[in-house]
Amino acid sequence: MILRAYKREDSPIIAGWVRTEEELYRWSADRFGLFPLLPYSIDDNYVPQLKTGRFIPLTGVDEDGKPVGHLIIRYPKENDDSSVRFGFVIVDPDIRGKGYGRELLLLAKEYVKNNLTATRIDLGVFDNNPKARKCYESVGFTEYGSDGHVCSTPFGEWHCTELEMYI
Repeated sequence: MILRAYKREDSPIIAGWVRTEEELYRWSADRFGLFPLLPYSIDDNYVPQLKTGRFIPLTGVDEDGKPVGHLIIRYPKENDDSSVRFGFVIVDPDIRGKGYGRELLLLAKEYVKNNLTATRIDLGVFDNNPKARKCYESVGFTEYGSDGHVCSTPFGEWHCTELEMYI
């Protein structure tokens, strides 16, 4: 896998990976809230954020150039370049459980290390997504801070745990 800049053409592919409304909320919390995702919903969400220069969407592609994973890197604080946040981490459901998520995260970590000044990466994971948490911990993320936060979804209140790593 290689990591490349996200392209508009990736939007319908990634949207197709979100197969249920519950998966949508597990992937994006309340950031989209519309199921099913329309082909360019992701791109439409990203366009205004790209203008800030503090939002970096990336796509993992296989040796044939086919998208197999995706995530975003963003600076959560306006005047702080020391920390970034990973979000919208997703892998093609047809290949989950085969190490692609771990590889995607390792490549994104290297991207931060080689291209940005941040020395800390964080992310949130819902407690009802233990496979994702295990994947994040396998690349070095650890739980930090208080009790996280709760997100209201159509499926109830979901607790989100915050994880971090230093590079």
